Amino acid sequence: MKYIFITGGVVSSLGKGLTSGALGMILERMGLRVSMQKLDPYINVDPGTMSPYQHGEVYVTDDGAETDLDLGHYERFTHAKISGASNYTTGKIYNEVIRKERRGDYLGRTVQVIPHITDEIKRAIRRGAASDVDVALCEIGGTVGDIESLPFLEAIRQFSLDVGRKNCLFVHLTLLPFLRASGELKTKPSQQSVGKLREIGIVPDILVCRTEQAMTSEMRDKLSMFCNVDRRSVIEERDVDFSIYEVPVNLVREGVDELLVEFLGLAPGTQADFETWYALLETVRKPDHEVEIALVGKYIQLDDAYKSHYEALAHAGIFHHARVRVRKISADTLESADDELRGVDGVLVPGGFGERGFEGKVRAAGWARERGIPYLGVCYGMQAAVVEFARKELGLTHATTTEFGAEISEPVISLMEEQKRIRDLGGTMRLGAFACELAENSRTARAYGTTSIRERHRHRYEYNNDYRECLEAAGLASVGINPDLDLVEVVEVEDHPFFVGVQYHPEFKSRPLEPHPLFRELIGAALERRKARS
Repeated sequence: MKYIFITGGVVSSLGKGLTSGALGMILERMGLRVSMQKLDPYINVDPGTMSPYQHGEVYVTDDGAETDLDLGHYERFTHAKISGASNYTTGKIYNEVIRKERRGDYLGRTVQVIPHITDEIKRAIRRGAASDVDVALCEIGGTVGDIESLPFLEAIRQFSLDVGRKNCLFVHLTLLPFLRASGELKTKPSQQSVGKLREIGIVPDILVCRTEQAMTSEMRDKLSMFCNVDRRSVIEERDVDFSIYEVPVNLVREGVDELLVEFLGLAPGTQADFETWYALLETVRKPDHEVEIALVGKYIQLDDAYKSHYEALAHAGIFHHARVRVRKISADTLESADDELRGVDGVLVPGGFGERGFEGKVRAAGWARERGIPYLGVCYGMQAAVVEFARKELGLTHATTTEFGAEISEPVISLMEEQKRIRDLGGTMRLGAFACELAENSRTARAYGTTSIRERHRHRYEYNNDYRECLEAAGLASVGINPDLDLVEVVEVEDHPFFVGVQYHPEFKSRPLEPHPLFRELIGAALERRKARS
């Protein structure tokens, strides 16, 4: 097995996850099988208890792990099997070491960062590398030079000695800042970043340079000389014009596929097949239609908070040869839905927690329902739709969720029975993929093309079955049920162009060439509305 380690320097949020996913995609399109993993240096055991403002969205795997959002990029770009072993943090590593120390596994030895922490990191790398793959890609979170990243960098240095340097490839991603005052790119930060990496004992094989402007030949020469990297291996990764899905194609144009063949010892002449991907990019560049979707959430200031939702909308747009414009609406301040939502072709209300912004989501759901606007409610968005329907159609004016207090008089949404004994917050929600049976004649079943599905969940509260009969009688159909716990997973409003609420997170399973059925149908219904209105 070959290993590729991706590190980053100069600043955070450079796009290591995108670059890692793009490399994995290139390898797959050369006929290889890959696994993907991210090692994060923060002390949280996982991002599950972190604010979206701090970390962006929490990505959930089939096996119920709450992970870094970069794992979403991995799944969107590759067919790698993503699981809890695909994301390790400092907290997770130290937890395991301390557990072993308490158990006496170290036989009285002093437990230290080297070798015990670094050994545990190396074991994590091996666990993340599936046995049936050709290449294991591992992204190291954080920035070279950060004190918290040092154990991970030391571990991959040791790892390259363990498996043999010829079986490891180091890719370093840096930034070439553009100074507008002088009108030039600067290479010094990248030189210093590579210098820090070399102090640790790692010399990058490939240097990928993020930049707004094109690099000059002299810059490549300079970076090659000062960073001790072959000139061919200095790669320009310029900001994309249309879509993040241009990244793998741009890397191939820079010759990364040829470098991978050389470094990994692949058969000469091995080429990546991008025919279907070029067709996808052509649709992105030259769409036939345009549609506007309102996303009503409380973290709209940060794109990463709803990253998978934005990508799922884009995937559905590609399917329909349409550009999807997203109107970001703050649920916190949404008072007049008529003013803020007027003119949109569809409404998407994503998941969330807490009382802040909930009433704005309820207003958005009611506005879409009453005006025949296509609506998709995800998790909290489904719960908001149920609350709104109960208030307006059943006259339950105090209908809400027990998340806001146990003494709610009309709890149409309530805490799951299995959650009532849980006190810890981290990793204790209903997490991972669960079965759902769909009603045969439902719009949702027609979208999926089947009545049996499995989708990923992340929630504590549920539709209260005590209200199911009266809600269904009023026109809110329960069309998706978990067969094990009798939980309502999908609701639809009858006699509406498209009004669907789901307790699960369909955005996690959407792919550029395989959009999720519900996002696909949302955009299809929105396009129909736009045509009719025109």
